[in-house]
Amino acid sequence: MSRAPVDVPNPHSQDADDEEMPRVAITRRRALLLAVFIVSALAFLYVVLPKLTGGSKSIRNLDDGDPFWLVAAALLECLSFVGYVVLFRTVFVRGTTRIGWRASYEITMAGVAATRLFAAAGAGGVALTAWALRRSGMERRLVASRMVTFLSALYAVYMASLVIFGLGLYFGLFNGPAPFAITVVPAVFALILISIFLLMSLVPGDIERRLSQWAAGSGRRARTIARAVSLPASAATGVRTAIGLVRAREWGLLGAVAWWGFDIATLWACFHAFGPDPPPLAVIVLGYFVGMLGNTLPLPGGIGGVDGGMIGAFAALGVSSDYATTAVLSYRAFSFWLPTLPGAIAYLQLRRRVAGWRAEHRSRETAVARA
Repeated sequence: MSRAPVDVPNPHSQDADDEEMPRVAITRRRALLLAVFIVSALAFLYVVLPKLTGGSKSIRNLDDGDPFWLVAAALLECLSFVGYVVLFRTVFVRGTTRIGWRASYEITMAGVAATRLFAAAGAGGVALTAWALRRSGMERRLVASRMVTFLSALYAVYMASLVIFGLGLYFGLFNGPAPFAITVVPAVFALILISIFLLMSLVPGDIERRLSQWAAGSGRRARTIARAVSLPASAATGVRTAIGLVRAREWGLLGAVAWWGFDIATLWACFHAFGPDPPPLAVIVLGYFVGMLGNTLPLPGGIGGVDGGMIGAFAALGVSSDYATTAVLSYRAFSFWLPTLPGAIAYLQLRRRVAGWRAEHRSRETAVARA
């Protein structure tokens, strides 16, 4: 099987060797505010929201879930993270590298913890992953383009699902209600984003070199433009690499499907755990992805935004508010809280691993100097 052309990172690169691990300065006031926010969000989700939606029995129903389906939900969520690790290795671990399977697990799970604690919409996880890759010896520009490749593969499944299931429900291809605002509007939004990313792949691969040559003998404005184009150039390279992996039929890209698919299956299992008549599969998939848009809100880990977004999406799709609230809150217990502890442990393990990489690098430099 042919493989898409890729660059090979230099394992002995000194790029970012002394760069500190991304972290947030936790002051007493910030920690107190974060604790108050989390307690308030949980109180709203588990006490106030069920009463506002007419589901006063939602919290009591959380104790009545079918144990078989709840265990299945936990296992399905674990499989989702297996898919995430597989996708990570497919995109980043190509050629000579220090990153084995265990390091891949630590980077991905530590990224999950960073996403939960540091920033919304996955920004914390992206920063931590990029830092670990640079410390492993991968060049900064290669990290940037590979990150675009990774996110392109991951969110291509997201956008494609909004189009397929949104329009499929609206035009009657799938069973379930189809309000225009929940089906067609997200599908159009996804089509616009897909078009933008495909257009990015048309940016010439040597545009940065051309502009750099032009700016060499030009003024200050030309040099500023040449530097500014480096970001879209790296993004275009990342998108083209993702397309190349698809054309090469790289099986590891199925990790993106597994990441989303098993996470949706966790929600599906939670619906089964609390009711004998769950919504149609297309309704669950669309409600899941529309609700996930709440993760773009500036809330730690999307607490409140994702939960409320999913419950609102399912209510618009005709699912009982009480039923949707119970299923979504139990799903979030698996998808959000369950991975947080192993993610925090992986975060500490990754710090030790990167310290070992740094010591190894410096030991090699010392040996070369003595020789």
